[in-house]
Amino acid sequence: MNLLTYKNRPLIRKDNIIYYGSMADKYISMIQVLSTKTSYNETVPNKILVQLLLTDEKALPRERIIKVSEKNGLYEALDIAEIWLTRALKD
Repeated sequence: MNLLTYKNRPLIRKDNIIYYGSMADKYISMIQVLSTKTSYNETVPNKILVQLLLTDEKALPRERIIKVSEKNGLYEALDIAEIWLTRALKD
């Protein structure tokens, strides 16, 4: 099975949520499409919520959220998700 990747990290989509990174790592990013717009007869993500999450299932849900940001467009969301994951996994 070939997974879609961005900068050598897997992207898994479920409805309007994209998980970026590996669950085997300490952190993962969750990218949630909050709204869409029509551009050139195509529906594209517009407003996006990005969260850096701990993958530790023993942590309380509130403790798992490390960072949160709202971005305009999928590229901006993936860009900040990549930066956050790279920094978090470096530690």
